Amino acid sequence: MPTEKTRTTSIILFCASRIPLVIRKFFFQSLFALFYHMEAKHRLIALHNLRHAFPEKDMKELIKIAKGVYRNIAITAAEFFSMPSITRENFHEWVELEGLEHYEEGVAQGKGLLSIAAHFGNWELMPVTTPLFLKPLHIIYRPLDSPILENMTKYVRTMHGNVMIPKGGTGKRIKELLGQNEFIGIMSDQNVSAQEGVFVDFFGRPACTGVGLAALALQSGAPVLPGFMARQKSGKYKLILKPLVEISRTGDYEADLRENTQRFTKVVEEIVREYPDQWFWIHQRWKTKTCQIKMD
Repeated sequence: MPTEKTRTTSIILFCASRIPLVIRKFFFQSLFALFYHMEAKHRLIALHNLRHAFPEKDMKELIKIAKGVYRNIAITAAEFFSMPSITRENFHEWVELEGLEHYEEGVAQGKGLLSIAAHFGNWELMPVTTPLFLKPLHIIYRPLDSPILENMTKYVRTMHGNVMIPKGGTGKRIKELLGQNEFIGIMSDQNVSAQEGVFVDFFGRPACTGVGLAALALQSGAPVLPGFMARQKSGKYKLILKPLVEISRTGDYEADLRENTQRFTKVVEEIVREYPDQWFWIHQRWKTKTCQIKMD
């Protein structure tokens, strides 16, 4: 039986989806354009981050990218309400796949599969369409602060068989899933506290980055597959699967955590350089100034 929360979420999504997508895009793009001009804090964070990441670009070009970031978030928000209508019959109208051979190579190893993802492009479209292209995901995530947004995103992310696993104390369960050759999705592009990560280079600056993905790869032997949902000029998306990341195993666990986290971060940087206005530059990615390894 559907719960009261599920019914409320379904009603909200249904009502919003009745508004034509073109109108939703116009509304959200207008709203986020207003945010760009009226809310200085995140605009300045974005411009500060971009200035350090692309010192070769002039301010006019950086402002264009920053405005594109807000536009990307707006489009993602507008499209979110259409996602419950995406099915096995029509998902190819939204997304095409590139790099299937990398997924097949990883699955063939029989050790499960870890995925690197990022707040890039339409990141909410990834959990909707990945089960239709490939197989359902077990998604490691941090619950949102807003109960309404949490219920809506969880509803959409799990509609095709994904399972949500909140962060914290999940290592044993994830290893069990990898032993069953399951597919694990992890976001790997946000700032973490000094107790959770290591400093690695990201756009030429030390960025404190979580070591959970590296630890899982080292302990389980599971291959790591980068995947990103990039918006194309046509408005359609491309789910880009990159080659499996080669995992460093020198026997020095601490050094391997750092080296592999650097390799994962480099993959994220490469896709962001290719589509600079599709990443979440308003996030304080370089906020943590001191960083230590947390040994589990």
